[in-house]
Amino acid sequence: MTPRRVSLRVRLTALYVGLFGGAALLLIAASYLLLRGHLRRTLPEPLADEALSALAGQYALALSGVLLVAAVLGWIAAGRVLAPLARITSGARAISRDRLDRRIALAGPRDELRELADTFDAMLDRLEAAFAAQDRFVANASHELRSPLTVIRAEAEVALADPDAGVEELRATAEAILHATDRMQALLEGLLTLATSQRGLARRERVDVADAVRAAAHVVAPEARAAGIALEVDGGGSAWVDGDRELLQRLVENLLENGVRNNDEHGLVRASYVTEPERVVLRVVNSGPVVPAEVVDRLVEPFERLGRRADRRGAGLGLSIVRAITEAHGGRLRIAARREGGLDVSVALPRSA
Repeated sequence: MTPRRVSLRVRLTALYVGLFGGAALLLIAASYLLLRGHLRRTLPEPLADEALSALAGQYALALSGVLLVAAVLGWIAAGRVLAPLARITSGARAISRDRLDRRIALAGPRDELRELADTFDAMLDRLEAAFAAQDRFVANASHELRSPLTVIRAEAEVALADPDAGVEELRATAEAILHATDRMQALLEGLLTLATSQRGLARRERVDVADAVRAAAHVVAPEARAAGIALEVDGGGSAWVDGDRELLQRLVENLLENGVRNNDEHGLVRASYVTEPERVVLRVVNSGPVVPAEVVDRLVEPFERLGRRADRRGAGLGLSIVRAITEAHGGRLRIAARREGGLDVSVALPRSA
C-alpha cells in the first residue's frame, strides 16, 4: 500500500512548530529550574512544592499556547513562502506542446524561487525555438522529398500512358527518373549525416586536418573542373584535432562544394588551415554573387538556398551539416559575406593535445 503523501506545507509547518516549541520548551525548562532552586531556598518545603506544582501547570498551559500560535503562524508563513512555487507548478501544468509561448514570469525579489522560475522560462525559450526549428525542418524535408517523388511518378505515368513510346523517349524517362532518384538519395544522406552530427560523436581519434582537406579537395575537384572553378588548397604541415575522421572530411567537402556550386563562372574556391596554440582554424573562401549581410545567419538553416538557382545540385543542407559537425567537435563556425561577392567561412576546432 502506498503511504499517503504529506504536503510540503504541512512539513514546513511541523518544522516551524518544532523549532518554536523546542525553543519555548528550553526557555520554560530553564525558568522552571531557576525558580525551583529559588523557592526551595526561600520557602518551606510544602509551600515550595505547592508553588512549583501551580507553576508547572501554568508553564504547560503557556507551552500549549505557544505551540498553537506557532502552528497557525507556521501554516501562514509556509503558505506565503510556497506561493511562488505553487504559481510555478500551475504555470508548468498549463504549458503543452501547442502552448509553449506561456511563461511563468515570476515577480518579486530575486531569491532562489525567482531564479528557479527564470531558469524554467529560459528552458521554455530553448524548447520553443527547438520545436519551431523541428517543425520547419520537417516541413522543408517533406517538401524536398515530394519534388523528386512527383517527378518520378509523372515520368512513369507518361511512359505508361504512351503504348507507342520509342527507345529514345523511354531513355529520356529513365534519365529523368535516375536524376530525381539521385537527388532524393543525396537528400536522405544529408538528413542522415545531419541527424548523426546533432547526436554528438560516437568515436574520437586524432585526425589531421591536412589529410581531411586533401581528401575533400580530391573528391570535389572533378565537379570544380566541370564548372570551370579554380580550386586551391593552401597550408603546410599537420594540424591535429580530436574527432571523427569521416565527419571532418564531410565538413570540408561541404564547404568546398558550397563554394563551387554557388560561384560565378571561372570563379575561385580557396581552402586553407592554420595551427594556433589552442585551436586549428580551417578557412574556405569563395567568389560568387554578393550575399546580403543580413541573411548570412540563415545560411546554416536546413534547406536555405536564399534564391540560388534551382538547377544547382544539393538540397540546401551543406552548411547546416557543417554547423552540426562543428558543434559536435566543440568548435566554432563563422560565416561572413565578402564585399566583392561570395563567402568567407571559418571553422575553429580545439587542437589535439
